[in-house]
Amino acid sequence: MRAAIVGVCFWAMSTVQEIEAAIRGLSPEERQRLVTDLPDLLPELDGDAAWTRIINDPRPRPTLTALLDEVDAQVDRDPTTFPVMEDADFERHA
Repeated sequence: MRAAIVGVCFWAMSTVQEIEAAIRGLSPEERQRLVTDLPDLLPELDGDAAWTRIINDPRPRPTLTALLDEVDAQVDRDPTTFPVMEDADFERHA
């Protein structure tokens, strides 16, 4: 019944294609609201949760492993290559 009140019946959308089409039809303001609200609707979009899934994923990541091995080697060669991070460095971007 709520869908009838707002004039849109989201429950009739049963495929990703239908949902995508509906999103494309939103006004810029409605799209921005969706961007803001989507993490509440889909908690898996939360950045921390996404990184937790990536970290806990058992599949091998040879390219990422090679990159991190190179960074480790670079730090071993010259520890001053990368600045020391402080808690305040993370707070500036929050």
